[in-house]
Amino acid sequence: MSSRETILQRLRNRTGGELTVPECDFSVLVRDDWSTKERIERFEKMIESVHGEVHHCTEDMWMERLAEVLNTRGARNLLIPKQHEIGQSLRTAGRNDLPELLIYDEPIESWQSHLFNEVDASITSTRGGIAETGSLILWPNEDEPRLMSLVPPVHIAVLRASELYTTFHEAMKAQNWAAGMPTNALLISGPSKTADIEQTLAYGVHGPKELIVLIIE
Repeated sequence: MSSRETILQRLRNRTGGELTVPECDFSVLVRDDWSTKERIERFEKMIESVHGEVHHCTEDMWMERLAEVLNTRGARNLLIPKQHEIGQSLRTAGRNDLPELLIYDEPIESWQSHLFNEVDASITSTRGGIAETGSLILWPNEDEPRLMSLVPPVHIAVLRASELYTTFHEAMKAQNWAAGMPTNALLISGPSKTADIEQTLAYGVHGPKELIVLIIE
């Protein structure tokens, strides 16, 4: 008998028979359908309240804004995805106002020290955003591993306004999460912060110190 079966048998012995699941009602608070403008305003308000930073861009000028953000911070390099269109567009743009572009295309074991100590910033795509809570949705994969949004001190995320949802429930339904999810889905609602030490709020202890969102409208 496995450990699981042993535990279940003990529960059956205590209840005197089969285990039953109590009936319960599950309901979701339904929000009014906000306009795109309202979603952007709410998202920006929520994420900036926790020290996130939002920049409004168009398809034609997001790289220019990215360069400004990086140059302002003196970034020496930028970690980009290899396959995603964001990374491909940056590599083929031929811009001289961007720092060195690094590609995450090898096992972490072979360049862990460089990633943790030398990479200044990273840029990733997003699967969308949640206006109500000011959250980004990321589904890490081989091209954009979890460490891209966790390790560099500056994380830049590209969010399309058309993929900004009013609520978490709306995002799950619209993207059909019930059909399958990765083992490591992320909701990011601001830069890394903690108040574990003497109840003093500190940023960047367990992850990026800065979270910058480029909203493409």
